[in-house]
Amino acid sequence: MNIFIAGLNYNISDSELSELFAAYGEVSSARVIKDRQTGRSKGYGFAEMTDDEAAKKAIEELNGQEIKGRAIVVSEARPKTDAPRNNYNSRRY
Repeated sequence: MNIFIAGLNYNISDSELSELFAAYGEVSSARVIKDRQTGRSKGYGFAEMTDDEAAKKAIEELNGQEIKGRAIVVSEARPKTDAPRNNYNSRRY
């Protein structure tokens, strides 16, 4: 199951994110999303766990917890859509 994590401390690493979820089961990948230009964390990331039951338990127990001084929001990741994002670059004037 793919898990979305928001509200991450900007200094958390991929390995720290993986360790956080490894307490609940096997983590196949964990990635903090970074800005392409600056390389700085965007404050969110994804973790993928092989066991759905373990992933659901991790979501339930970690959602709202304070990690490195910030309360995180944890939920099942939704599939990426092809719908255009509603941002300034996509608007026509």
